[in-house]
Amino acid sequence: MTSSVTPFPTDPSHTDADDGPDESPACILIFNASDPSGAGGLTADITTVASVGGHPVAVVCGAYARDTAQIFDHFPFDDEAVADQARAVLEDLPVQAIKIGFVGSPENISAIAEITADYDEIPVVAYMPNLSWWREELIDEYLDAFKELLLPQTSVLVGNHSTLWRWLLPDWTGARNPTARDIARAASEMGVPYTLVTGIPLPEQFVENVLASPQTVLGSGKFELFDATFSGAGDTLSAALTALVGAGNDLGEATSEALSYLDRCLDAGFRPGMGHIVPDRMFWAQPDDGDDEDDDDETDAGQTPGAALVETQALEGFVMPPHDTKH
Repeated sequence: MTSSVTPFPTDPSHTDADDGPDESPACILIFNASDPSGAGGLTADITTVASVGGHPVAVVCGAYARDTAQIFDHFPFDDEAVADQARAVLEDLPVQAIKIGFVGSPENISAIAEITADYDEIPVVAYMPNLSWWREELIDEYLDAFKELLLPQTSVLVGNHSTLWRWLLPDWTGARNPTARDIARAASEMGVPYTLVTGIPLPEQFVENVLASPQTVLGSGKFELFDATFSGAGDTLSAALTALVGAGNDLGEATSEALSYLDRCLDAGFRPGMGHIVPDRMFWAQPDDGDDEDDDDETDAGQTPGAALVETQALEGFVMPPHDTKH
C-alpha cells in the first residue's frame, strides 16, 4: 500500500545519545497559528517535526477558533510579538530550516520577511493553505503581501493545485487546467525555484503530487484518493519536508520521504471529534495489536479505503538552495 521509505524512527527506544555526543536533532523554525483542535497549525507542525526526528522551534503567530470540521475565526498576534519570539530563538539555536504556514496578517508577513532576509542562508519552505473560510478582503491583502514579501525568499512553495492555481494564475484561460510546471513557472516569477503541487486530479479517483521547477518536473507521486475528508494534511506534508531538508537530505530525497510519511499518517488517520479525520502523525509509536499469525487477515479486513501511494517517479540529487534576499 505505501512506500517503504521511513523517515520516522523505526525503533522509538533509539535516541540520539546512541550516536554520540555530537548528534542532535535539526532545529526547525516554524511560523504558524495555534490550532486548539490539533488538526493543523502549530500542533500539526510540532508533532510532525518531532515525529520525523527534528526539534520544533515554534513561533506562535496567532490562534484559530476552530474545531475538526471548520475554522470559525482567527486572531493574529502583534507583529512585534512574532518577531521577538523568532529572534530570541534564532540568537540561541542553530536553525537548519524554516517552515512558514498561516501567519495571520500582512504585518506578520512583513516581520517574518525581515527575519528571513537577515538569515538568508537558511532554506525556507512556505505552505499556502486554503483560505476560503476567511473574509475576501483579508484574503486578498494577505496573498498580495505574501507574494511580494515572502515568495522572493522561498526555497520551496507547497500548496494544493486548486489553491495555487487561483492565487498565482488567476487569469488562466487555457483549454486545459494548468500543470505543475505552469504553476512553478508562475511562482518562479516571484523568485521561487521549486514548487510542490499537491492534489492534482487524475482519472479514476487518483491524484498526483508533483515537485516541479519552471524547466521540468523533478518527480511525482501518484495516490489513490481516500474515501474521507482530512484536516491538517498540508501542514503535515510541508512540516515533514522542512524537517527532512533541515536534517541534511537533498530536496529530492526529502520530498519522497515526506510524501511517504504523509501517506502513512493518512492511512492511520483517526476522527477525534465530530468533524474531519486527523492524520496520525505518530502512527509508528502505536502498539501492534493481535498475534503475528493473524497479521495477514487483519490487514485485509482493516485497510482504510483509499489513498495509498501507488507510484513514484524517482527524486534525487536536487540540493536545496539557500534563498537569496531579493528585497
